[in-house]
Amino acid sequence: MENGQIVRAFRKTGSYVGEITEAGQDVCVVRVLAVLKHPMQGNLHHPREVEVPFFHERKAHAFREQIQVPANMVRPYKGDIPKYEDSLKDAVQNLHDELAAKPDAPFSKRSLEALKVLIPEYELMYGIQWPNIAKS
Repeated sequence: MENGQIVRAFRKTGSYVGEITEAGQDVCVVRVLAVLKHPMQGNLHHPREVEVPFFHERKAHAFREQIQVPANMVRPYKGDIPKYEDSLKDAVQNLHDELAAKPDAPFSKRSLEALKVLIPEYELMYGIQWPNIAKS
């Protein structure tokens, strides 16, 4: 990996397209350009569990935010780079649809509640609307 290279970076439970701004042997600093997969909601140490001390609302990294990613979680990216707002909209919709497919599962219910808190923030920050996602 080298500075300026466009990559796919996996961080925690999200996936991003970005540009390497600092390539290290163990860690790369990546400037986020698009969201490929929105982070899952909840506690990283207890995935898909609801009965945890703190159930996190996990936001996607912001446009042009610089994130540190272990070098082994960075791969070359081929293809067009989607516009950040479009990629975020798609990633949130995909996560919502995945969770809504299991409406009775406790993890899905809790995650959808967390996502409904994040959506108004994204709407305010990026002017994105999700007409297919109920706000209440």
